[in-house]
Amino acid sequence: MTETERFAAMMARGAELRLRLAAEMAPALLAAVAACERAIRAGGKLLFAGNGGSAGDSMHLATEMLIRLRGKVERPSWPALALTFDPTTLTAAGNDYGFEQVFARPLSGLGRRGDVFFGITTSGRSPNILAALRVAREMGIVTVGLLGGTGEPARALCDHALIVPDTETARIQECHIALGHAIMELLEDRLVG
Repeated sequence: MTETERFAAMMARGAELRLRLAAEMAPALLAAVAACERAIRAGGKLLFAGNGGSAGDSMHLATEMLIRLRGKVERPSWPALALTFDPTTLTAAGNDYGFEQVFARPLSGLGRRGDVFFGITTSGRSPNILAALRVAREMGIVTVGLLGGTGEPARALCDHALIVPDTETARIQECHIALGHAIMELLEDRLVG
């Protein structure tokens, strides 16, 4: 396969996955949007966590709520926080409690019943995301998983599991940010409208 063919195959695979998600995931995605709307209207917040590229997606999506998603929509800042935000907090939690607790520990202090926690893991198996999902559940925080593969074992800890049915990290991450943008845009429409 030439590089040109390889590039075309990457784009085609990403497009196929997104079209499949569009056809199959609307009810699950809209349920996650509704949970986010309830949280924001009740004075709650959205919290996000992930590792590596998913950490970047966490910060990206939190920023869309805090600052703005679309330049043409004038609206207030809405409370959202990426638990990947502070290297001091991450390294202190990792040092004192272990890497598995780097999101669970700050979530236990910052989260409140009725908030929404987005755990982002392309494998569905990230131990620190699983730990945070468990803490969220114990605290009455709604859990949304942006997951890949089969989504397990994280799927079992999510009130709303949005699973990209693939095993290639890059394609899963592309779909995760597309799903995140869709959630934030639909949420923005509901809250502004």
